Amino acid sequence: MAEHTATIQWELGVDDFVSGRYARLHTWSFDGGVTVPGSPSPAVVPEPMSSHDAVDPEEAFVASVSSCHMLTFLYIAQRKGFVVERYRDDAVGKTARTDQGRYWVSEIALRPQIVYGDGKAPPHEQEQELHHLAHGQCFIANSVKTEIRIEKPQTTDSIKTEL
Repeated sequence: MAEHTATIQWELGVDDFVSGRYARLHTWSFDGGVTVPGSPSPAVVPEPMSSHDAVDPEEAFVASVSSCHMLTFLYIAQRKGFVVERYRDDAVGKTARTDQGRYWVSEIALRPQIVYGDGKAPPHEQEQELHHLAHGQCFIANSVKTEIRIEKPQTTDSIKTEL
């Protein structure tokens, strides 16, 4: 099987670690050479110990689920004979507390907006089926307990799948 790696790096600097008032800014480096600034969410750890300009783990998780769903959807759509010209997802993740009081990303709403080419878009029911198949085959969705919903933007239509 494939292996997937990331290098996460942080260094204290001049802050006071013992008091808890230290910057949590760090980097994520990937095998392709990309380095991304990381930070806890400013909603969890106040600035300046965090940064709005960096990616927090919760955002990365939502992006990972959305990206995996999109890539799987594109593959399935292509295999079914549909041409996808554009795909955009304004995904949203929500946190909640467990019964033990711990926070977790309890749900992610995917809101894909898809433009099909060749004047051939699938009927609504078939598009829902494509999303259902993509969800079932997405590596990330198969790896988490978070509820993932696929919603049509600005509508109440959705496919709800609990993992």
